[in-house]
Amino acid sequence: MKSTNIVIAIDGPAASGKSTTARLVAQRLGYLHIDTGAMYRALTLRILREGMSVHDEETVGRLAEQTEISLQRTEHGNKVLLMGEDVTKEIRKPDVTRHVSTISSYKAVRAVLVRQQRRLARQGGVVLEGRDIGTVVLPEADLKVFMVANVKERARRRKQDLQNAGVQVEEEALVQEILDRDTKDSTRVASPLKRADDAIDVDTSNLTVDAQVDLIVMKAQEIIDRRS
Repeated sequence: MKSTNIVIAIDGPAASGKSTTARLVAQRLGYLHIDTGAMYRALTLRILREGMSVHDEETVGRLAEQTEISLQRTEHGNKVLLMGEDVTKEIRKPDVTRHVSTISSYKAVRAVLVRQQRRLARQGGVVLEGRDIGTVVLPEADLKVFMVANVKERARRRKQDLQNAGVQVEEEALVQEILDRDTKDSTRVASPLKRADDAIDVDTSNLTVDAQVDLIVMKAQEIIDRRS
C-alpha cells in the first residue's frame, strides 16, 4: 500500500484488542507501531525491581526522567527494551499489570512518556495505541479509533495471553481486575481514558482480528486517497 505517512491513534480499555490490531495495521501500512502501554509497563517493572513504593509519586517521577525505554521493530512485532534489556515478556506479568494504572496516573510520569511518544510520531507513518492518544498525546491525529469489547471477552483474551506466557490465572479474577483497571483509568486526574469526539467506534467483542484490521486500514486508505 502507498504510504502518505498519516498518524493513526487507537485508544480503548485494557484487553479491547488494541495491541494486536495496532501491530497488524502498522504492518499492513508499513508504519511504526508504538505501544504506549508497554512504555508505562516497562517503567512499572523498573520501579518494582528497584523495590520502590508505587505510591511514592515524587520518587517515581524522578525515576521516570532517568529511565530509558525504547521500542525495537522486528518481523514479529515490537521488542520492548528497558535500559537496553529486552523485557517484552516480563512487562506482561500479573505484578506489573496490578500496578501499571497507579504509575500511569502520575502527572510527572505521563509528561515524560508523552514527550517521548510525540517525538516518535513527529514524522508520521505511525500507529500509536493507548488510552489517551486521540485526546491528549496526539489530538491532531489523522485517524482516531476507539476500541471496546465486553468484559467477559476481554478477560478471556487476557487469560489466553497469560497462558501463552506460562502464567495461570482464573478468568473470574481477571474480570474483576479489568473492571478495577477501567475505573482507575477512566477516573484518574492526569489524562483519563476517554473517547475522542471524532473517533470511530469499533466494538471487537464479536469481530475477528482480520475484520478489525481491514476496517481500520480501509479508513486509513480513504484518508490517504484524499491526500494523493
